[in-house]
Amino acid sequence: MKPSNQTLNISTIILCLIVTLGLNACNKTKKDASLTSAETVAEIYEVHEDGRIYAFYDKKLYKNFLTVGETAYRLTRIGTGPNSETMVFGLTKKDKKNGSNTPAVKLYENKIKTSDNFYAETIRHGRIYVFNNFEDMKTVRQFGHPNFFYTEIGSGPKGETVVYVLNKKTKKNKPSVLIEAFKKHNS
Repeated sequence: MKPSNQTLNISTIILCLIVTLGLNACNKTKKDASLTSAETVAEIYEVHEDGRIYAFYDKKLYKNFLTVGETAYRLTRIGTGPNSETMVFGLTKKDKKNGSNTPAVKLYENKIKTSDNFYAETIRHGRIYVFNNFEDMKTVRQFGHPNFFYTEIGSGPKGETVVYVLNKKTKKNKPSVLIEAFKKHNS
């Protein structure tokens, strides 16, 4: 018994659909892989203040914010923080027109990843929290306190307590590398 033309047409359509979906999936994977491997974030700085989280990907802009208390260019997202805080992303003059297409925003939206030598600081409640892992930073941002940490009282640039955030893998050893990174970033 020969298959009808209608059966052949349906089979052809299904086969074409499967091939098209497969090619689209491959292209999407290639695009995602090139984005995350080509673009990463090495540093992030946060300041938690008055129901806002200020996030900076540029150290100079962050240090200027600590001195002045404002930033000339920013992207503000009301209520988008983990506990409905307003997120304020400090932007450099060069990136002011890029808006959400800047490193910090892309990182917080999970569009890019951190580099292997990632470093971050958060100023919260008069303490400086230091990270080398963005997932640990998310936890502290959401819950306000790390599960594992190493504290040095009064060792910050202005006598602040510095909290080196650890995790299950790093909790058993003094975070010497992270302490050195903090000193380097604040010298």
